[in-house]
Amino acid sequence: MKRRVVILGATGSIGESAMRVARALPERIEIVGLSGRNNTGRLLELACEFPKAAVCAGDEAAANQLSHDLGRPVLHCEEGLLTLAALPEADLVLMAIVGTTGLKPALHALENEKDLAVASKEILVMAGELVMATAAKMGVRVLPVDSEHNAIFQCLEGQDPSTVKRLILTCSGGPFRKAGAADLASVTPEQALRHPTWSMGRKISVDSATLFNKGLEMIEAKWLFGMPMEQVDVIVHPQSIVHSMVEFLDGSILAQLGSTDMALPIQYALTYPERLTSPCAPLDLTALGKLEFEVPRTDLFPALDLARRAGTAGGTLPAVLNASNEAAVDAFLAGRLSFPGIWESVARAMDEVPFVEHPTLDQLIEADTAARKCL
Repeated sequence: MKRRVVILGATGSIGESAMRVARALPERIEIVGLSGRNNTGRLLELACEFPKAAVCAGDEAAANQLSHDLGRPVLHCEEGLLTLAALPEADLVLMAIVGTTGLKPALHALENEKDLAVASKEILVMAGELVMATAAKMGVRVLPVDSEHNAIFQCLEGQDPSTVKRLILTCSGGPFRKAGAADLASVTPEQALRHPTWSMGRKISVDSATLFNKGLEMIEAKWLFGMPMEQVDVIVHPQSIVHSMVEFLDGSILAQLGSTDMALPIQYALTYPERLTSPCAPLDLTALGKLEFEVPRTDLFPALDLARRAGTAGGTLPAVLNASNEAAVDAFLAGRLSFPGIWESVARAMDEVPFVEHPTLDQLIEADTAARKCL
C-alpha cells in the first residue's frame, strides 16, 4: 500500500534524506505536501520534482514568488503549515522542522488523525505529555525518526514493556570527547560544528558537541516509550554504528546496528511496519574491526544531568531547558557566549523560570518565551 506523506522541513537534512527514500520507493511513498522556510530555491526544485504536492513557504513574499514560478497557489507561514498538517489526502506527516515552530502543526496533524513521524526533538521535549495523549486519544501513531529512538523502537517490537530494565541511548561523544576543561573554555563555533560522524545542521551539531542533543533524546525516550527517566541511560559509542540498545530484566541486551545514514531510520518510520530495500549502503562489520563504548563525562558535560533533572520533574521544565538551550546556542554561534556558557545559561534558566506541573499549551509557550529571556 502506498503511503501518502507530508514533509514539513523538506529542505533541511532530514527532508533531503526523506526525499532519497521517496525516490527509491516511488511505488510505496507519495509526497503530497512540502514545506521549506529559508531555502526558497531548493523548495522550488522540490515542488517541480513533485508537482502534485501542496507547498508551503516561510513567508508571504516567498510564497508569491513560488506561486508565480510554479503557476499554482503556494501556502505560507504557520497557517500554511497547519493546512499541510491536515491535508485530507495525507496518511502521515514527517515533522523535520527544527525548533518549536513545529509544535502546533504536529498537534494539528494528530488531531486530524494523521500518523506523525517525529524528527524534531523539541516537540516531544517541550510537550511530550500533550503530544502522546493526543495521539492516544485520536488512535494514531507517533513514529520516531531519530536514529537512536528508531533503534529502540525496533528493539522493543514484540516485547513486553514490563520486562524492560532500561533504554540505552548511544552517543558519539561529539568532537570534544577527549577534551579537557581548559580546552572547552576556548572552543569556537567552527570547532563545535565539526561533528566526527554525522552531517547535520548547525544547531544540532552544537547540541551534539555539548551533549544536549543526547539530553533532549533522553526526555524524548521517556515520552515515546513510557519509561521513567531513571530507566533511560546514555553511553558513548564513537563509531555510531550501534544506534541504541534495550536491556531486559534477564540481562539480555538487544541492539540495532546500521550504517550512519539517516535514510535508514526515516525509511523505517515512513514504511512501518514493513522492511523494504533501502538506498543505504550495507553495513560491513568486518571492515569496522571493533566497536567501543565509554561512560559519558558528565563532570565536564553537565547537559545529561540537566536533562535528567528536567525530564524527571516534567511540567514546564523540559520546555525551559529546550528553549534556553536554543537561545544559548544562537548566542554561541554569534560569538556572544562561550561554549561552557551554553550549559551555564540553561542551568540558570531552569532555576529562574516559574515551574508549572501540568501545563497547558499556552503555559508551555509562556515558559518557552520566559526561558529565552534568561540569557
